[in-house]
Amino acid sequence: MLGYDDKRNFFRMMINSACELVVKDDESTRTLQAVCKDISATGMSFELEENSMEMGTLVNVHIASTSSQIPSLSASAKVVRCEAIGDNSCLIGVEIIEMK
Repeated sequence: MLGYDDKRNFFRMMINSACELVVKDDESTRTLQAVCKDISATGMSFELEENSMEMGTLVNVHIASTSSQIPSLSASAKVVRCEAIGDNSCLIGVEIIEMK
């Protein structure tokens, strides 16, 4: 595609939408509020107020729809990237395992 520099197989759609992450790790199950920055056919990225998140951590993602014609999104995903973006924030990338 002309002018397309991203080396990904699928386009990313920027959404900047509030969402809920249910983190399932060794310590416990906890719910975090985050902002979904973008989504593609195979993954998503989120900004959240956490110092970091371990690679391989499993999360359930829920993004509520603001339209009666568009269903809410629910998915299971695995953390594949974590980048600190401040003292108490990070940007995580997840691979979608299953859409629910």
